[in-house]
Amino acid sequence: MEFELLAHLVLRSDRVRSRAHLMECVRGHGGHVGDGRTVDVHIARLRRKLGNAHRRRIVTVRRVGCKYVPDRQESPDTAPCVRH
Repeated sequence: MEFELLAHLVLRSDRVRSRAHLMECVRGHGGHVGDGRTVDVHIARLRRKLGNAHRRRIVTVRRVGCKYVPDRQESPDTAPCVRH
């Protein structure tokens, strides 16, 4: 689920996504998601997996949600990885 969240945030890095919106997006990828705090836990786990060099790319916007902040060197035209 963490990487589903990351993919969603990366592909839509232009805006902040609410916890409710993130839950809706990943809910369709199987299983019960839980509440907004569940999303927070998955985001925290994802940050740990990304490590110190990249964890700051996922920004929490207080009382709103999360967003991904790409590196300035990353191309916005990079083709997304799509899971089938």
